[in-house]
Amino acid sequence: MNAFASQLLAGLATGGIYASMALALVMIYRSTHHVNFAQGEMAMFSTFIASMLIQAGWPYWATFFATVVFAFAMGAVIEAVLIRRLRDAPVLSIVVVFVALLVILHSLAGGLFGYAIRSFPSPFAETAWYGSSLLSPHQIGAIGVTLLMLALVYVFFRYSPLGLAMRATAENPVSSRLVGVRVNRMLALGWGLAGAIGAVAGMMIAPVVFLDVHMMSGVLLYAFAAAVLGGVGSAPGAVVGGFIVGVLENLLGTYVVGAELKLSVALVLIIGVLVARPSGLFGKAIVVRV
Repeated sequence: MNAFASQLLAGLATGGIYASMALALVMIYRSTHHVNFAQGEMAMFSTFIASMLIQAGWPYWATFFATVVFAFAMGAVIEAVLIRRLRDAPVLSIVVVFVALLVILHSLAGGLFGYAIRSFPSPFAETAWYGSSLLSPHQIGAIGVTLLMLALVYVFFRYSPLGLAMRATAENPVSSRLVGVRVNRMLALGWGLAGAIGAVAGMMIAPVVFLDVHMMSGVLLYAFAAAVLGGVGSAPGAVVGGFIVGVLENLLGTYVVGAELKLSVALVLIIGVLVARPSGLFGKAIVVRV
């Protein structure tokens, strides 16, 4: 039972990371109705920036907030310079651009920072009162950070005028523009928020898997499975889906398929959800009259 409880709680901690990345994917999808396949590489690149600042002597939390600002700016610039020009392009063209962006960021990170695996510090102490034999302080802290981000995103979109303008832009950009909403700014803001959330996820996962240019490849797949499971347009669904995927990955990888086939759990989950319930657990089925 102790081993089962350990795997269950470790799955929840890992699921918190997947939930953060899934939340970033949902932010992009709600603003553009496209899946950003380069989201993981954006998070990885931002984490390398954080590592560089820490090596330069910056305190951790100053580095944390500076990296979030950098990631926000990077996301907004990518939307303004690249994605905005493709707004009316075919879906396949946009997918190709996202894949190209993934490869460019991956290669750029390798060229600038190298391909060696390096350690990344955790903001949480190795031993603390909130740690236990089943969960480390970092794992508990990662779960707390994810839930805090979800709460902030919910409050922002539910109660702030800027958040309401972003929701209106996502739902109907034409009508939003007619009533005075600056749609281009809202879309750039959505990309910036997604970049910032992804950077937080990268800094939370790096102390666990170590920092290298490949660290977000598997994480992005699990995050995509979480977003599909929860409903790719639902922020709460992305978080719930992240925790579910994390638990399933750990339990099935330990007791059923083995560690070598854990990644297949996410693939099977994506296919199963798309076949049985394409809108996900919390998504809305959209009916179009023709």
